[in-house]
Amino acid sequence: MSIDLPESAVPPPTGPGESASAPSRRTFIATSAVVGGAVVAGGTFLAVPDEATAEGASPSSRVSLTVNGTRRTVTVDNRTSLLDLLREHLGLTGSKKGCNAGACGACTVLVDGHRVNSCLTLAVRLEDAEVTTVEGLAEGDRLHPLQQAFIDEDAFQCGYCTPGQIVSGVGCIQEGHTGSPEEIREWMSGNICRCGCYVKIVRAVEQTAGRK
Repeated sequence: MSIDLPESAVPPPTGPGESASAPSRRTFIATSAVVGGAVVAGGTFLAVPDEATAEGASPSSRVSLTVNGTRRTVTVDNRTSLLDLLREHLGLTGSKKGCNAGACGACTVLVDGHRVNSCLTLAVRLEDAEVTTVEGLAEGDRLHPLQQAFIDEDAFQCGYCTPGQIVSGVGCIQEGHTGSPEEIREWMSGNICRCGCYVKIVRAVEQTAGRK
């Protein structure tokens, strides 16, 4: 590739102590000022590929997992979170994107029976995992006991955190952390309710645990 430089940018002739084969510092600075996307190497200008070309397409993978009892196989970008897989690829929008940093619990789901923040969980790491979202708790038209308890106790206001609260409460009950209101509050502390319905949420979990 040949590049014509304006006279003002043409480097001065090499002196007695300068090598003709390698560009001097002055040569590099002069030519770089004119050719922004080129690099001097051994007296030859090499075009530098732009960032998008260098990176190429984002790597993706196929992942197979069971979601609410149904086997699903999806090809996703390796950076895709479980939350985005559920919402954007599978249309399960019950799990909410609150802080997207694992601090509020609105995205809580069960993975192999354990509570996780789906916004911090990479989907590609869940090969053969079993995922349960709030949509998978009810049996047809019959609500899960904790879903019904939230209605009975009026344990929500705006409702945005409610799916995560219910899924976390189910996990809390399954783990056996319902010995007292204090224990429930401790093990549900990762789920934030900005409306302040904590007292009624604890009552709903107590009510459901008592029926177990």
